[in-house]
Amino acid sequence: MKRRDFLQSSVVLAAGSVLPTVAVAAGGGSEAGKTGKPTIKSYRALGKTHIQMSDISFGAGKLPSAAMILRAIDQGVNYFDTAPDYGNSETLIGEAMGRFKQREKIYIASKYCSANPYPGHLGLGSKKADYLAAVDGSLKRMHLDYLDVVFVHAIGEKSASLEEEERRLLDEEMLAATAELKKAGKVRYLAVSSHGPNNLEPLLGKAVESGHYDVIMTAFNFMKFPKLPEVLQKAADRGVGVIAMKTLAGAKEGNVDAGGAVFEHAAFRWVLKHPQVAGLVVTIKTVDDLNLYVQASGTAFTAADQRSLDRYAALYGQSYCRTGCGDCMGSCAQGVDIANILRYQMYFADYGDEKRAMQSYAALSRPAAACLTCSTPTCRSACSHGLPVSSMLQAAHRSLTFSTVA
Repeated sequence: MKRRDFLQSSVVLAAGSVLPTVAVAAGGGSEAGKTGKPTIKSYRALGKTHIQMSDISFGAGKLPSAAMILRAIDQGVNYFDTAPDYGNSETLIGEAMGRFKQREKIYIASKYCSANPYPGHLGLGSKKADYLAAVDGSLKRMHLDYLDVVFVHAIGEKSASLEEEERRLLDEEMLAATAELKKAGKVRYLAVSSHGPNNLEPLLGKAVESGHYDVIMTAFNFMKFPKLPEVLQKAADRGVGVIAMKTLAGAKEGNVDAGGAVFEHAAFRWVLKHPQVAGLVVTIKTVDDLNLYVQASGTAFTAADQRSLDRYAALYGQSYCRTGCGDCMGSCAQGVDIANILRYQMYFADYGDEKRAMQSYAALSRPAAACLTCSTPTCRSACSHGLPVSSMLQAAHRSLTFSTVA
């Protein structure tokens, strides 16, 4: 199926909101539907951009091969999210692009990052030349002429200061570089992403209000984001596209399927039932991941799905650190970076991304080593969801370091 067959214009609501138009594509946009492989069935408008993204899209943070990209395209996936600091992800995408000659049929997003080990996000103090070089490096590695989207990535991760992160969000060097890249045809749209832990909602709201950003990507799942829907609606009202990530709430393994519902499908459908969300990005590492996730495309949220999510919450609600919450930040007298440490532990224990988790932990200025001997753990009562923060930090330190003091 050709791209023009599923492109549709955005629906502009009476209130002025621009919500994703759902376009259903028979066969998932390729011949794959005829061969029995699951295929994408729904494409949605990403705000006022000209992007019509597959509702289930490809997170390439753990990309195993170029062949996986080509297989995903064959099954109708058309939006791919990568970054310079995602190992050899961009290089593998470049290999795939050397074999796929219809660049205009897919969308590729990368980040303003260095190619150093994660996290390589360009921060305050970076110069215009640094941003230009980051994009040029991505284009070279992927054998591309342009990026569809470039992200200011992980806003609210490095600093607990709202003012400092707002300066990064509206950094003049970054904005000047973006304007130059757009003029040169190297970048189409500017985006920002956040998984917290600091000030997720106010920072994304500021991005929407600024008028500089075309897209936001946010952590969003069924495990409680009480203030986020207001930000999503604000984005819709202004035509800013919304992409969800961290949709599996930790992706913990266990038998949580209920009443015929597959947990992953239930989690995806819960996110996609929100009309402001154009699509979600999920890390795909195997063919089994791809086939399982794509099966959820274009399907409706059901009562059985809700039962599956309720079961997951009951099993893991006391061990899942809510991405983007940040209630515990500032509770440690020694300044331990609680929420980021527990997120890296999630990467290690639940995502199987041990190397990235340990590299990220090693880069922290305030790791959890002090937690092993802390006699006054003020963090114990800091979690509004009742998590045993002190013991979780101790376990995280033991997991994320090569050698520890027991």
